[in-house]
Order: sequence, then C-alpha cells, then structure tokens
Amino acid sequence: MKYGDQLETMRLSRDGAVATVTFTRPNEMNRFDVPQHAEFVEVLQYLRRAEDGIRVVILAAEGKAFSAGGDVGKVREVAEDFGARAKAVSEGLELMNELLSFPLPIVTAIQGAAMGLGANVAFATDIVVAWRQAKLADPHVKIGLVAGDGGAVVWPISAGILRAKRHLLTGDPITAEEGYAFGLVTDLVDSPEDVIPRAQELAIKIASLPPLAVQGTKAALNRLLGQRAGQVLELSLQLEGMTMSSRDFVEAATAFMEKRPGVYTGT
Repeated sequence: MKYGDQLETMRLSRDGAVATVTFTRPNEMNRFDVPQHAEFVEVLQYLRRAEDGIRVVILAAEGKAFSAGGDVGKVREVAEDFGARAKAVSEGLELMNELLSFPLPIVTAIQGAAMGLGANVAFATDIVVAWRQAKLADPHVKIGLVAGDGGAVVWPISAGILRAKRHLLTGDPITAEEGYAFGLVTDLVDSPEDVIPRAQELAIKIASLPPLAVQGTKAALNRLLGQRAGQVLELSLQLEGMTMSSRDFVEAATAFMEKRPGVYTGT
C-alpha cells in the first residue's frame, strides 16, 4: 500500500503531513460491507505503522452519503450462519478498537448522510466537520438489531445518556445541526462543498503543532473512551450478534427493503 493507491472501496492520499482516506463508492452509498470494513482496518493499521511524517488523518467520502452503514442485503446469510455472525461481531470489535486506539488525530468530513456504523465511525474520531443538513442516525433497532457497532460507546459519551437512549432506542435521525447542539459534531458548514476545505484547515492547523503534545493529549482523552468501550463494546456487540439470529431481524430488514411496516414477535 502507498499514498495515491485506489483500493477497492477507498483511496489513500497525502498532502504534506496530512493523509486523507476517502470512501470512493458513491453508488453503494459507501456502505460498510465486508470489503470496506476490511480495507478501512487495513488502512488504519498501515497509517499507524507508517513512519513518514504523517501527523493528522482526514476521513472523507465521495457522493451524496458519507456512509449508509452496514449491508442490509446480507441479512439472511448472517441470520442463518453462526460463523458469519461470529465474524461480524469480531470484525466490529476490531474496527472500533482500532479507531479508539489510533494514535494520530482524525478529522472526519461529513458531506451527507452518516447512518449506523458510518455515524459511529465518525463519532469515534477526534473532530467531526459536517454539512449542517446532513442526516445522522443509528437505526439498528429499526432493523431488529442491538446498537452494537460502537453506538452504545460513542453516543452517550458525547451526547449524554438520555439523548443517546432517545435516539438509539428509536433509531430516529437528527441533522448535523442538532448533532452539533448535542455534542456529536464539532464544526458546521453551510454546504457539502465546504466540508473538505474546513476539514483541511483544521488538519493543517493541528499538523503545525508539536506532534508529541498533540498525540499525548489525544491518548489521554481517548483513555476515557477506551474505558467506556471496555465496559460496554464487547457486550453490545455480543447482544447484536444474538439479535442477528432472530426472526425479528429478518422481518425488520425485509420490511425495510420492501418499504412496509414490520410485524414483530419478540423471537
């Protein structure tokens, strides 16, 4: 892997001390399917190991959506295959742990909808720049799943426990402007086109500061996130894995794709 590489689901580039990871599948709404999941972890691990002067990372996306979250189309495969469920839980744990322990500051640029895992990845980074009308949500419960992809970690620690419950228990979306008021978004811009320039401005500013001080400050702050993750991340992912085998999961995902109300039995 090297800067300038176009991978299957994303592109890695650099400008001076700033690296940019860009999701490049707008037609797929930059979904966190198996390839994107794997490549994102691979890129983070590469940047973690690199000793080439990178001080800050920007996370961005092409198209109208930052990320639509997980791949709902894989419902039956996951529901009927214990191995697939166990793999999904393991990969979710790996990704969130990789993000929460990543040593360099990450500035996320949200130019459009960030849903489910897409939103939780953004909220697990260090600075979140968003178009004020961008739609944000963790709708796990709406497809019959426990909010296990980091939502139970990042929402309450930034937005507070009651607001986290309000949105994780209903799956209701918010705008980035509301997310800013809640503490989930740090910087608002007025158009999708303004997101990257603002993210670059902040990344360059951070990259100009003493790197040991910046990285040490992030490490100290992320100790709090790591402690919260240690308390609830594995449990929430295990509970999510259990709901993946439920009839309600299949019904909810099918109803979602067929655009009809679901009928749930608690089984």
